[in-house]
Amino acid sequence: MNRRFIISGTDTGIGKTVFSAALTHALQAHYWKPVQSGLDEETDSEVVARLGGVPRARILPEAYRLKMPASPHLSARLENVTIEPELLFPPDIDGPLVIEGAGGLLVPLTDKLLFADIFACWRIPLILCARTSLGTINHTLLSLEALRQREIPVHGVVFIGDENRENQRIIADIGGVRSLGRLPHLPEMNAEALHQAFTQQFDLADFQEVPA
Repeated sequence: MNRRFIISGTDTGIGKTVFSAALTHALQAHYWKPVQSGLDEETDSEVVARLGGVPRARILPEAYRLKMPASPHLSARLENVTIEPELLFPPDIDGPLVIEGAGGLLVPLTDKLLFADIFACWRIPLILCARTSLGTINHTLLSLEALRQREIPVHGVVFIGDENRENQRIIADIGGVRSLGRLPHLPEMNAEALHQAFTQQFDLADFQEVPA
């Protein structure tokens, strides 16, 4: 069974690339970052390869690679690049696929197109990464509303950070969403520690029930 997931976040810097690395490894999946903004430092694809221990053959090339670390619409404009929606279509591959967005759901790709608009066309189950810390309730519930308004299927929420049972509970209850688990902050971030944390904090069966 081919499983496909979109990984998005309630904001930038949530930790969705780290979770993407863990999930890609756990599912032995391919990984695809449609648009990469910022090439001077380690890219998200390179992080997933390193932290996930994912072979380069399973890291699919980005549709767009933009040098400036900014919102894709701005990076593309400054580099005289036009992001074409028809080029942002999930690769047809055998086996599981993890697709990572950029920043939050409403990050613009062009002056008229948001990442959420692309996700709405794909109709692939989405996993929303959220902080556990102060402010996460509002950000996460707003993100869930944006997803449901566009009829994007929500597979569940992944919390990232120190445990905050009340924040996690109220988001799941009010948001009417499944909590898939929590990825804690790791004192030493490496592939072994990440794989161990995923195994301890998540049930792999929760990610093996989605049809192609």
